Amino acid sequence: MPSLKDLKNRIASVKATQKITKAMQMVAAAKLRRAQEAAEAARPYSQRMAAVMANIAEAVGGGDDAPRLMTGTGSDDTHLLVVCTAERGLCGGFNSQIARFAREHVRRLQSDGKTVKIICVGKKGYDILRREFASLIIERIDFREVKQMSFAQAETVAGKVTDLFNEGGFDVCTLFYSEFKSVISQVPTAQQLIPASAATSEDDAGAAAVYDYEPGATEILEDLLPRSIKVQIFRALLENVAGEMGAKMSAMDNATRNAGEMIDKLSMSYNRQRQAQITKELIEIISGAEAL
Repeated sequence: MPSLKDLKNRIASVKATQKITKAMQMVAAAKLRRAQEAAEAARPYSQRMAAVMANIAEAVGGGDDAPRLMTGTGSDDTHLLVVCTAERGLCGGFNSQIARFAREHVRRLQSDGKTVKIICVGKKGYDILRREFASLIIERIDFREVKQMSFAQAETVAGKVTDLFNEGGFDVCTLFYSEFKSVISQVPTAQQLIPASAATSEDDAGAAAVYDYEPGATEILEDLLPRSIKVQIFRALLENVAGEMGAKMSAMDNATRNAGEMIDKLSMSYNRQRQAQITKELIEIISGAEAL
């Protein structure tokens, strides 16, 4: 049984930890609002870009003059997975959910006889995936020093992906991230980047419009496809930041509550042991007085 001093030290330690988790919860809550606003603001632009791409792609069709970013290489033997996770932990199962989703995709591709390459965006995803797929990871992109995610980071990732595609490094590229739904809900998502998907939103009325293109649909696609890839990656990074802050806020709230429960249990043990010690001392004093 621990002594009174040990219990007192442990209570003080848990209280200090509780202060830290409470402070981290408040910081995450403050950052969550800005991150959520940024993620929600990026969605309409991303969806509208997809609608425009779908309209132009329909005009171009699958002709020989269509850009390779849209038509692909004509094969699907080599797959590139861009796995976006957070740079830091203490956010519950946020990072492990994305990594698990990507891991299942890798195993499925390998069972089909495909070659898999992985680019890890974020330290935590790299730490998880390298345990099993270290030989498949071709690059790790670290944004640990970036305080606020911007379009420049998306351009960095998109540039590496498109350069690798132009070099013939892969046939299909899939982006993995976590879509922010609410503070307690972040959904791991896989989105195909190359060949560019022309899927549109069903409620987008502009997708059914008819346009004339100048100089031409193919030339416009060659300019818009790289930009569309950057936009999709930028949206994924913003969704990840919002999801990370939401998950961290929930995790730190749970940790604060657990610390409070532990403090109550330790305080009860401390008071009971102290009461027993006082009772024992009183009995010894009374017994000594009666002996005299």
